Amino acid sequence: MTKLSVNINKIATLRNARGGNNPDVLKAAADCERFGAQGITVHPRPDERHIRRTDVYALKKSLKTEFNIEGYPSEDFLKMIEEVRPAQATLVPDPPDVITSNAGWDTVAHKDFLKEVIGRIKSCGVRASVFIDADEKRIEQAAETGADRIELYTEAYAAQYPHHSKMAVEPFVKAALAAQRVGLGINAGHDLNLQNLNYFKEHIPGLLEVSIGHAIVCDALYLGLENTIQLYLRQLK
Repeated sequence: MTKLSVNINKIATLRNARGGNNPDVLKAAADCERFGAQGITVHPRPDERHIRRTDVYALKKSLKTEFNIEGYPSEDFLKMIEEVRPAQATLVPDPPDVITSNAGWDTVAHKDFLKEVIGRIKSCGVRASVFIDADEKRIEQAAETGADRIELYTEAYAAQYPHHSKMAVEPFVKAALAAQRVGLGINAGHDLNLQNLNYFKEHIPGLLEVSIGHAIVCDALYLGLENTIQLYLRQLK
């Protein structure tokens, strides 16, 4: 079964919009775990507009499942990884001002940089994953950085899925096969939801984990958090 890691950034966004501690990010993460999520993902950004650094350290103490921290590998980010030591660090090439992740790494142009930071991450026992487009050459180069996994950036799949599901998934099938050939584990995330998740999971060989946040929080407004997580888990069986 492909694991579901729930990204709780949007819960933190809601908290920060009003101040105080409602909703409680730690309680929400614990509830996600209790309702069946196999991991929790956060993506702290320099302006702390959603997840704060203090949240990251507090979550490390309270979580019972895998902790995945995403972000751009700045010096501050790398120090946090070294101190928190999550199960996984997912490297994303985000400039500080983007609303959400909008591109994967160019592992050809940035191979030396990624090799250096991934070596640092792995030296403290943390699994390293690289956020990447469905590009076979870049995936092959990702293996040379020392990464353990890739996270396929699935916005293109999600956008095309309602109109041409087969065409939408084909590049990701090829990407997954390329990853398997070079010994990389496969994660995926971005715009996956209840409508497109099962089809993706059924067609992607070796899919280990999906990270989903925005869609889960939106669905939970109507369906409730527990029911929503159960529905997502059902798509992954």
